[in-house]
Amino acid sequence: MTTKLALAACLLLVGFILVPGCKKQSEPAPATTEKQVDKAASEIKEQAASAVEQTICPVMGGVVNKDIYVEYKGKKVYFCCESCKGMFEKDPEKYVAKLPQFQK
Repeated sequence: MTTKLALAACLLLVGFILVPGCKKQSEPAPATTEKQVDKAASEIKEQAASAVEQTICPVMGGVVNKDIYVEYKGKKVYFCCESCKGMFEKDPEKYVAKLPQFQK
């Protein structure tokens, strides 16, 4: 009787060991290509660049008014007043170094 009990206990123990091993393995993730990595890195850089918020007028140094802006090289440049906007439009490269959205 103890032999049968010991045998049953062994079978039960083996069952507990084998059952978790029988679970279906998940499929491995597909390999990431270099092109996908480059695209992801580029997207992260664009998001980081757009996260930089311009708060100072590049012409006079005042607080910007978000209603007064121009698009320059695909990015919005904000100004404190209309006259600063006009001055920027005459010579934008003079002010680009002061703008966080154009920093690398």
